[in-house]
Amino acid sequence: MKLNVSRRTFVGGSIVLGTLLVSHRFAKACVAPSLPYRKKKIASIRDVKAHKPIMFNYPDENSPAVLVKIGRPAIGGVGPDKDIVAFSALCTHQGCPLQYSKGRFVCKCHYSMFDPAKNGQTYQGHASEWLPQIKLSVDRRGNIYAEAVEGLVWGRAINLLPK
Repeated sequence: MKLNVSRRTFVGGSIVLGTLLVSHRFAKACVAPSLPYRKKKIASIRDVKAHKPIMFNYPDENSPAVLVKIGRPAIGGVGPDKDIVAFSALCTHQGCPLQYSKGRFVCKCHYSMFDPAKNGQTYQGHASEWLPQIKLSVDRRGNIYAEAVEGLVWGRAINLLPK
C-alpha cells in the first residue's frame, strides 16, 4: 500500500507531532508529583548562634543547604526573633556552592549575592533566580525542622510541591 503524502503535509504534520511531544514532556517535567518532603530535624534554637551557619542536606542527601540566624527579622524566619532561615546552598546561576558572609549569601564562582532576609532575593551577579528557601518549623522544645522547599533547587528538573 502506497501513501501519497506531499512534502508540505509531511513537514507540517511532523512539526505538529514534534510540538505535541515536546509540550507533553515539558509539562510533565514542570508539574511535580506529590513529593514526599519529610520533616527533618536540623538543630535546636539554643545551638544556633548569630552568623554561624549550620550545613545540612535537604530535601535529600544530594542537596546541600544552610541554616543561619541572621540577627534581623526575615521573611519566612522562625524562632523568637523570626531571624532563623534556611536556603539551598547552591547558586541558582550554575550551581556553585554558596558561603554565608557579612549577612548575605555569596557565590565565589561569579560573585552573585543573595539577601537571606528577603526570601533569598538575588541582588548582584549573574544569578537571575532567588535562592530556594527551606520552609522551617519549631516545636515546643525548640527543635528546628526542615519541612519543604520553596523554589527549584539548582540542577533538578522538579522538586516543587504542587499548588
